[in-house]
Amino acid sequence: MFLPINQNDVTQRGWNEVDFVYVTGDAYVDHPSFGASIITRVLEAEGYNVAVLAQPKWNNTDDFKRFGKPRLGFLVTSGNIDSMVAHYTAAKKKRSQDAYSPGKIMGLRPDRAVVVYCNKIKEAYPDVPVIIGGLEASLRRFAHYDYWDDKIRRSVLFDSQADLLIYGMGENQIIEVCRRLSNGEDISSIRDVKGTCYACDVTETPFGGKECPSFENCIKNKKEYAISCRIQQDEQDHIRGKLIKQRHGNKMLVQNPPMPPLTQQELDWVYSLPYERTYHPVYESMGGVPAIEEVRFSITHNRGCFGACNFCSLAFHQGRFITTRSKESVVKEAELLTTLPDFKGYIHDIGGPTANFRRTSCLKQLEHGLCKGKKCLAPKPCKALESDHSEYLDILRTVRSLPKIKKVFVRSGIRYDYMLKDPDDTFFKELVKYHVSGQLKVAPEHCSAAVLDKMGKPHIEAYVDFSKKYFQLSDDAGKEQYLVPYLMSSHPGSTLKEAVELAVFLKKRHIRPEQVQDFYPTPGTISTCMFYTGLDPYTLEPVYVAKDPHEKALQRALLQYYAPQNRHLVIEALKKAGRHDLIGMSEKCLVRPLDKNANQQNKRPTGGKPYGKKKIKKR
Repeated sequence: MFLPINQNDVTQRGWNEVDFVYVTGDAYVDHPSFGASIITRVLEAEGYNVAVLAQPKWNNTDDFKRFGKPRLGFLVTSGNIDSMVAHYTAAKKKRSQDAYSPGKIMGLRPDRAVVVYCNKIKEAYPDVPVIIGGLEASLRRFAHYDYWDDKIRRSVLFDSQADLLIYGMGENQIIEVCRRLSNGEDISSIRDVKGTCYACDVTETPFGGKECPSFENCIKNKKEYAISCRIQQDEQDHIRGKLIKQRHGNKMLVQNPPMPPLTQQELDWVYSLPYERTYHPVYESMGGVPAIEEVRFSITHNRGCFGACNFCSLAFHQGRFITTRSKESVVKEAELLTTLPDFKGYIHDIGGPTANFRRTSCLKQLEHGLCKGKKCLAPKPCKALESDHSEYLDILRTVRSLPKIKKVFVRSGIRYDYMLKDPDDTFFKELVKYHVSGQLKVAPEHCSAAVLDKMGKPHIEAYVDFSKKYFQLSDDAGKEQYLVPYLMSSHPGSTLKEAVELAVFLKKRHIRPEQVQDFYPTPGTISTCMFYTGLDPYTLEPVYVAKDPHEKALQRALLQYYAPQNRHLVIEALKKAGRHDLIGMSEKCLVRPLDKNANQQNKRPTGGKPYGKKKIKKR
């Protein structure tokens, strides 16, 4: 049974009032891939009466009064992703569709949804506690660079007027906070829960911990902002992380140390709750909620990612520590999927942030936490790294042998550099033989060592070694299978020189990406800090950043050098980079010259067949 979405649902349940109103910028989808669903089901299991207010109208307070005044408070999130990312492309253009809204309709949530919703709630019920969480609140918990405003904004806790901010995944935080509210404790006194942020007068600042440069100093000095970002990233560890403070005027933002991740038993419990596993039927006539299609028959088996790419916000939200569900829990969910009426025998994914992480990268971190300022896999795998896929392989083998299951795919991203370090290649062989749906997604992102170092990614040699082995194993299995390499243009550190280097690499390996992604400066990442400051926050050395739209278009065009519509841009980019040798009629050239006679001699771009013998494509 879905949770109440209107007063009639509340009455039918026999409730006199609701304890919490959960406000979300997404349509209501009751599936464990949606954070709103997990938190509301957790609270329901704890005995609270929870109502869901999905995509409320925000031009007045009427929708926020739909359930009356809640007994304990409002819980607010923008949804599964940041509302600004949901609304705008990397070029700051309005998106035309929203997969988290019924019928992909745009405009059903506001920009900066957390701020807008909370201000309306405070207008309607000034004295009711408001707690914010989810990705938007979590990544904007400190003074942060906002790409769309192109300036430093203060913590979302201040702009929203919320009483408490929960960062990270949030289950244990919300359980403790709600229990204390239910016991009569005032929200203003709940200042010691791990994984939460609160605001206080500067005179009430707690002792100890680390203090970031203030909001005001971050505005005035980009170096100060870079230092602030480094402190925040370094303390995002539940074992060694310290309390962090950041002054905003006469107020102090205080972040308590991270909440320890859920134990395996707790994680199993979360995924055992009675989810409906689909969108609310009220959306059926509107075309449903498209976001469910990718995950409805998928299973999440892990959380966290010690890969920690600099452009990814996951490490700052979930953390780098790996936690996993038990094999029994995963198998039980797979068996449940086979009972759904429209299940056709295919498990679309058994994965997570990184599909093939089932254990910590080394034993040291169990006692000391993950290393500060270092990465487990980049630029090269740490000597202490322990790569073992045996447990993950056992789960895949068991699930694919279940009755009614025809195929189990792995569609989440995998870390191929981690795979290559496993002394036993059995997982690699069985992945290729049983779990690839024709193509495997991997993320080399670039080929330039200088750029990859700024991305926090392994050098390209790891991808080359992986691709050779992948195609060899595919041949051995009698399968024609492809790689889908994700590539990124204009990441901090990439000049036209590095973009040309990538274009040459792609041509040499017969890779013709159908789409490429411009770097997107989302809140809370190391790369976004580099984009704004032009500094590496860990060395404070200058980093080149392509910000001019035309230069970004040149870098993007080089990745699709073969496309006729990009020809003028590619020639311009090559000339600016001093690579006239790549303009011509020979096989080594990227593009033909603009000479009319040359056009008549060869109308087809050089580079051979679109994908060569081994077809490698980009989505």
